[in-house]
Amino acid sequence: MNKKSLHFFATLQIVFILSSCSSLQGLKFWETDEVDPDEPKELSSYENQKDILNIWNLSFDGENEIGNFEPGFSSQNLFFADSEGTLSSISLKSGEKEWSTELNFLASGTAAGFGILVVADVDGNVIALDQKDGSQLWSTNVKGEILSKSVIDTQIVVVKSGSGELIGLNRVTGEIEWSYRSKLPPLTVRGSSSPVLSDDKIFVSFDNGRLGVFDINSGFPLWDGAISYASGTSELDNLIDGDSSPVIEGGLVYTTNYQGNLNIFDIAQKRSVWTSETSSFYSPVIMRGLLIVAEANSTIKSFSLSSLEESWLNEDYLNRGLSNPVSYKGSLIVGDFEGYIHVIDPLNGKTIGRKKLSRKPIKSIFTRSNSLYVIDEAFNLFSVNM
Repeated sequence: MNKKSLHFFATLQIVFILSSCSSLQGLKFWETDEVDPDEPKELSSYENQKDILNIWNLSFDGENEIGNFEPGFSSQNLFFADSEGTLSSISLKSGEKEWSTELNFLASGTAAGFGILVVADVDGNVIALDQKDGSQLWSTNVKGEILSKSVIDTQIVVVKSGSGELIGLNRVTGEIEWSYRSKLPPLTVRGSSSPVLSDDKIFVSFDNGRLGVFDINSGFPLWDGAISYASGTSELDNLIDGDSSPVIEGGLVYTTNYQGNLNIFDIAQKRSVWTSETSSFYSPVIMRGLLIVAEANSTIKSFSLSSLEESWLNEDYLNRGLSNPVSYKGSLIVGDFEGYIHVIDPLNGKTIGRKKLSRKPIKSIFTRSNSLYVIDEAFNLFSVNM
């Protein structure tokens, strides 16, 4: 065979290979059809029934990685602090800043009540300020990082440290009145649930998977119960953090924890009366006769309050890093890792509205009067209406 013939056959082979690429791609014998179980689910189409309006938004500094920078509310004002230490008083209606003050780097959000604001810095200082002008009233070092919002009562300010200590401070002077230390497990998720006040009692979920109830004035433990029990063979399997705050309604306490349970406690009986296995970082939502929980993998599950039977399961947002769910104007609202907020009909679990607010993950959502307040990972604060 001469050189000319060899060149012809070589060229023919190359053409055949190139023309076969699409066929080879179709075979996919080097690929797999398996779906990555951790891959965020693509957003599906929906029938829009709710229009979401962005009323105003403000930008702050820092990184809101674990979403624990909650706002405080009082009258017509919102009080918000970022991790860089800027604390501001903001008009709920217009979004205008009425005053701002600079503090040390902060570790958690803002509590408001009885004329004062309470924040905590990264050095373990609990700081009280005047709501009118932001002037500092007192500062007390509690020798531990406070990662959750405090509770303010007429006499006592209650804070919970990342090391599992519950501390009662005098509201006027800041002096420590009492403390209680829970037993921490070897491994925990960074974050902490906020204490909840009801009828002069403090309800708090701890990282060891237990609910504790305390007298607010003395700190005396009244009763406790297990939200769930550790049952794994490794420290990771036994990670049952209680990073969600209890919800109290109708003489019952609704609690969740990570790799644990959705658990209902009867306050009068001082014991658990119902459980369902779940894993959640967020407090459950009670609305329209339903008990709704956003699970750690971003599925949303609902139960009928009358029968406690499962009502519906929404897997449309699987692995989308959902924020805490909230009840707003009869709908359920959640945010996700792509900066969307979603409106869900609580009666059937179907999406009925959606809006992209940010290019950053939505970390937390709060309601006040007729407005919704959304905070993303980059400390952008949005006022939203529907």
